[in-house]
Amino acid sequence: MISVLFIAVASVPIIWLSRRSLLRPSSHGFFRFFAFEAILALVVLNAPQWFARPLAARQLVSWLFLIASLVLAISGFVLLWRFGKPQPPPQDSPNFTFENTTNLVTAGVYRYIRHPLYASGLFGAWGALLKAVSGPTLLLAVLATLLLVATAKAEETENLAHFGPAYQDYIGRTRLFIPFVL
Repeated sequence: MISVLFIAVASVPIIWLSRRSLLRPSSHGFFRFFAFEAILALVVLNAPQWFARPLAARQLVSWLFLIASLVLAISGFVLLWRFGKPQPPPQDSPNFTFENTTNLVTAGVYRYIRHPLYASGLFGAWGALLKAVSGPTLLLAVLATLLLVATAKAEETENLAHFGPAYQDYIGRTRLFIPFVL
């Protein structure tokens, strides 16, 4: 019961931040909202196990995934702000300022993957799953993965419209989430 209450309370800021995207089901933010909700539920459900048996192999792999998630998130945000030259989006846009870049970012981690922020969510979801694998948590991790892929694909449609052939070329030389793999 406490988990459900915590998820509900923690969902309030996610809903508020996603309010414009929720009105546009074709926007990447629409899918991102549901991915974040799945990750939130996964983290909350597995919270009691986060520090249990800290040296177990599963826990060590989990922490590696979670650290990778943090590194990808930080580097992705820094690179977008530094090289993307973001501008405030139009009033009716569901995008955040950091997403509304005027330059296509292809430096740093963006040289290898197109969506380090969503890759961060992917690693975070699977890292949280490994804390305590069960049927419901596995289902949430798979759901978060599918939603993050849908988020990335929707954003790619938006980026193709915004950056045109330069983004198409970028797609041809990078991977979606994992360098040299996916």
